[in-house]
Amino acid sequence: MSQLTEPTQRPPASGFGASYLAGIRDVVVLEIKQRLRSRGWYIMLAIWFILTGLVTWLTWASWNAQREAQRAYSNFLPPDSGPGSMIFEVVLAFVLLFALLVAPALSANAVNGDRAGGTLAILQVTLLRPGQILWGKFFAAWAAALAFLIASTPFLVIGVALGGMTPGHVIVAMLMLAVEVGVVCAIGVGISALAGRPLFSIVVTYLAVAGLVFGSLIAFGLGAGLSQGTIMANQAQYRNYEPLLPVPDQTAPQEPEYTCSGLLRAQPAVRTERVAWMLAMNPYVVVADAIPYTVRVNSGPGMSSPVGAIESISQGARYAMAGPEGTYPCANGEAKPQYLAQSTPLWPLGLGLQLLLAGLLMWLGWRSLRTPAHRLARGTRIA
Repeated sequence: MSQLTEPTQRPPASGFGASYLAGIRDVVVLEIKQRLRSRGWYIMLAIWFILTGLVTWLTWASWNAQREAQRAYSNFLPPDSGPGSMIFEVVLAFVLLFALLVAPALSANAVNGDRAGGTLAILQVTLLRPGQILWGKFFAAWAAALAFLIASTPFLVIGVALGGMTPGHVIVAMLMLAVEVGVVCAIGVGISALAGRPLFSIVVTYLAVAGLVFGSLIAFGLGAGLSQGTIMANQAQYRNYEPLLPVPDQTAPQEPEYTCSGLLRAQPAVRTERVAWMLAMNPYVVVADAIPYTVRVNSGPGMSSPVGAIESISQGARYAMAGPEGTYPCANGEAKPQYLAQSTPLWPLGLGLQLLLAGLLMWLGWRSLRTPAHRLARGTRIA
């Protein structure tokens, strides 16, 4: 009873904006208190922390095993800055994967769960506006999901402590992870307001996340198959592989392993730059492309700096954006670099499309929460 009367005991906020934010705050506080009373939330958080720590330890052990094998069977060891880069890449991919699995569970029943329990109507008959209820549910779900990201932060910091990464990498990675989790929470809350049953909204939200992760890859692959074209290129003459010759400049960027000669002729090529925007919606592409990786350099005889999983995703996105003009061997008579520096970032486009989808679902959810409701689905509980 005290929880219901507490908001009315506060002095009225001055101005529409302040009162609107106060209503959102009240819904957020109420939702957070309900989540904190649940023992399952703490159990999930503990399991998350343990699993992330286990993945970190296994990655570190795998790196040590690889180095020991190289020492045992090879007289030459490429220079390595430590296991930090490998740990950062693996933990980041793991955290993003499970964040995309946890966020729908925390948000996809935020509205229709209250409707099924008969408590949504209690909020709707108060002075709270539909937007305040919807935004309050969203921020509460986002805050609960951010707790899981905060629990995994120490393991990303380990990547900086063990070498190979900088604090800037961790800061950008955590910011992008938080944004991606927020997008998924907005999608879940919007679908929850639209759907009548909690189970249905949870399934649809997971399907929407799967569409962003896997559907974008499938759409890009099918679109690339339909984007056939030509490119003017001549013949590539590959150099002989000489692994024992030292690299003259240890800090020089990676150079192509071939030279170009002959007349330019039309060659068949896939115009990936035409459909790269489909790939941009993938959450992994958004996070990977936003991290400011440095240009890889030669690090020894015939070797170069290693590229991790997340950085490989970033390189794949840049290859798709560049198209055959920047990746096809000897396109326009020029040798192309093995490692592409970021010229035009792809992540703003992908994040903009994701925000557009989330905003549309939130707007539709706001419309469904307006009262009086003229039409309700059969079997919908009012109070």
